[in-house]
Amino acid sequence: MRELYKYRDLIAALVSRELKVRYRRSAIGFLWTMLQPLLTMLVLQVVFSSLFSFRLAFGNYVVYALAGLLFWNFFSQSIIASMNSLKGNAALLKKLPVPKEVFPLATVISGVVNLVLALVPLFLLLLITGHPLTPALLFLPVAILLAAVFTLGAGLLLSPLAVFFSDVVELVTVILSVVMYLTPVIYPMEILPEKYKWIVRFNPVRSILEVFRDPIYQGEIPPLSHLSVCVGIAAVALIVGAVAFRKSSDRIPFYI
Repeated sequence: MRELYKYRDLIAALVSRELKVRYRRSAIGFLWTMLQPLLTMLVLQVVFSSLFSFRLAFGNYVVYALAGLLFWNFFSQSIIASMNSLKGNAALLKKLPVPKEVFPLATVISGVVNLVLALVPLFLLLLITGHPLTPALLFLPVAILLAAVFTLGAGLLLSPLAVFFSDVVELVTVILSVVMYLTPVIYPMEILPEKYKWIVRFNPVRSILEVFRDPIYQGEIPPLSHLSVCVGIAAVALIVGAVAFRKSSDRIPFYI
């Protein structure tokens, strides 16, 4: 971490470039960060609430779904961007003697910026639908930090594999689609048959998602027991990812 801190200016420049490149040819730029999950949520609202008469037992489905989608978009997009970050910065990586971790780190930080921007329409939706605004919302920065640490760990673990094996990005994209349906992003866990609930219950992504969504939807800070588990999950993911990345980093320039 001390080594990465020395390169904070480079990380800031990479984050700025990542954000500019993502929306360079877009007519409405950063507004897509807010509109994309909102439009997806509206489709889900029509499908689940109208066509299938689906209702959450405890209330506001649009808030529940949008909060889940914001988390999932951040998580999945940051991982894919992290996996592409090393090849995408091959010229810099070969010329500058910098820690290679700065590239996945910059993509996750830019994902956090996008997530924060996407919270704007979510808060507007809370106001429009009359959803309670509770002091638990002040816990969101902690929840976002946990999500970022967990995502960075996964990105560090997978990004060298994307360099060594060109098909890994496509494979992970498919796996992420499966993981999404094993995570209660757009559905409540209560609707699952009892024999399948254990699969979702032991899904680490579900644990991080609930820490993010509970302050928004439930209006509550997650229990300390659950929060402790999530801190452990995020810490283990970061340590495993960092160790795996560091062991592979010397070979990365030969495959780019």
